Amino acid sequence: MELASTAQNIRNILASETPIIDVRAPIEFNQGSMPAAINLPLMNDEERAAVGTCYKQHGSQKAVELGHQLVNGDIRANRLAAWKAACERFPNGYICCARGGMRSHIVQKWLKDIGIDFPLIEGGYKTLRQAAIEITNELVQRPIVLIGGCTGNGKTTLVRALSEGIDLEGFAHHRGSSFGRTLQEQFPQATFENHLAVEMLKKSQQNTRWVLEDEGRAIGANGLPESLRVQMANASLVIVEDPFERRIERLKEEYFDRMTHDFLAAYGEAKGWEAYSEYLHHGLFAIRRRLGSQRATELTQLLDNALIEQRASGNTEVHFAWLIPLLNEYYDPMYRYQLSKKEDKIIYRGTYEEVMQWLENK
Repeated sequence: MELASTAQNIRNILASETPIIDVRAPIEFNQGSMPAAINLPLMNDEERAAVGTCYKQHGSQKAVELGHQLVNGDIRANRLAAWKAACERFPNGYICCARGGMRSHIVQKWLKDIGIDFPLIEGGYKTLRQAAIEITNELVQRPIVLIGGCTGNGKTTLVRALSEGIDLEGFAHHRGSSFGRTLQEQFPQATFENHLAVEMLKKSQQNTRWVLEDEGRAIGANGLPESLRVQMANASLVIVEDPFERRIERLKEEYFDRMTHDFLAAYGEAKGWEAYSEYLHHGLFAIRRRLGSQRATELTQLLDNALIEQRASGNTEVHFAWLIPLLNEYYDPMYRYQLSKKEDKIIYRGTYEEVMQWLENK
């Protein structure tokens, strides 16, 4: 039966986002998976745990027997039907388990018994994961240009607009600040790294350098791969400096207009407003110590007033009452201080359009 064995073939599978039928248990899949993988487990978490216990106590043969007892009858028929449907939907796909061992071979055999000859990933998810790590370590050695600037300068939008741009915050489902969370849950660390590796691999043929947003060690709960963090620490910086009015307009659209829409769309009117309010309060609460308790209390009161006004009128500019002092007193001074330690790495400054043009011409 066909196997995906060579390193080059693994890279082709990842770069083309070839569908992968991942038959590991959900708990394993949720700890780390590939971008094009769908989880159709041979055993659920409870069945896997029972088989694992049996293996430790009674050995391999008894564990296999128990597995066949647990995945039998209607359970087996339903899972086989799901694999069959996936194979028909993704005829160029592969089967994958943890290490390319018993589980993927069992699924492959059961499919063959009903006339479907489907290949598997030799070495399983472990091989895919190792390839992702190697890809990242290799590709981050290319030149990197970082986009810096105070919040609201459109750095993420600029990165996304460039073919050589890698949107770290997009993969992290987080915008990097105390107000950075989105309605999408963050990936597990390994999954975040896998998405990053596949994106770099896909773009590596057309680009000889990377443009990334200037980030810290972590974006929300996702940490940057160490090899990337090291390269970013030594990378050149391009700074976006747009007028303050343009920055707060961007922040209004991103953090108030869009987040209001997203929360209401996801949860409905009442729960949506409650979740949106909690999101803003959480962001402010996270930096209360740096603001000082009195100033944090004052800004929270302005936030409460703004929420009342926004709900009554639909106007999101009312949030400028607390946003502008927050930028002037906290975010801008903090970023400018951080930037002052990187002055020697700055190679260009300009407006959003000037930076875009400079990057396209370099």
